Amino acid sequence: MLTIRHAGERGYADHGWLKSYHSFSFAGYHDPKHVHFSVLRVINEDRVAPGQGFGRHGHQDMEIFSYVLSGELGHQDTLGNGSSIGPGRVQIMTTGSGVEHSEFNHSTSEPVHFLQIWLFPRERGLTPHYAEKDFTDADKRGRLCLILSPDGRDGSLTLQQDAFIYASLLDADERVELALADGRQSYVHVVRGKVSVNGQALEGGDALMLVEEPGVTLEHGEDAEVLVFDLPTIS
Repeated sequence: MLTIRHAGERGYADHGWLKSYHSFSFAGYHDPKHVHFSVLRVINEDRVAPGQGFGRHGHQDMEIFSYVLSGELGHQDTLGNGSSIGPGRVQIMTTGSGVEHSEFNHSTSEPVHFLQIWLFPRERGLTPHYAEKDFTDADKRGRLCLILSPDGRDGSLTLQQDAFIYASLLDADERVELALADGRQSYVHVVRGKVSVNGQALEGGDALMLVEEPGVTLEHGEDAEVLVFDLPTIS
């Protein structure tokens, strides 16, 4: 079964300094049909104005990763990490038993545009952990680049959940496929551009949910950047 969620159907919040689209229920936006998909809980597409950001705040029992599209996202946390995350660099934080962090746009002129994504962890109370890594355009060009996995295979970052997350850049005749094992389902989020996913024409901000499908096929990309989630089926 294929289900499309168009970009314009997402929740939207405008806080002045922060403009955010919510693929799933978040903060003041609630849609009982879109609370989570499998273990995927949040995809927020955020734009933070220059000199603004999220002050220090806490999280618990969630796997959180950021995927920057443009600009630089400053990060600090109570684990002692501090860095600036730009396009191509992925950060993952296991919040587990509890961690506090802040995210800030230190630029005086340019906004930062990024996706913040949350997944439920494999269990509660895990030891908090932080990691980050660069994945270049060449890594993602015309292929499915594994950026997060349960075991850190193929150079991916480790995620405390039975989920595999891929990033891909596609243009023209480039085509990629992902087979889905029995009991698996997939969520495909188009970051930007245009692409066909299992014959469905999608644009930036659109998503396709695949349940009881044998696999995922991405083709006919036009400046497309795509995230593909291989997820367990949960009740």
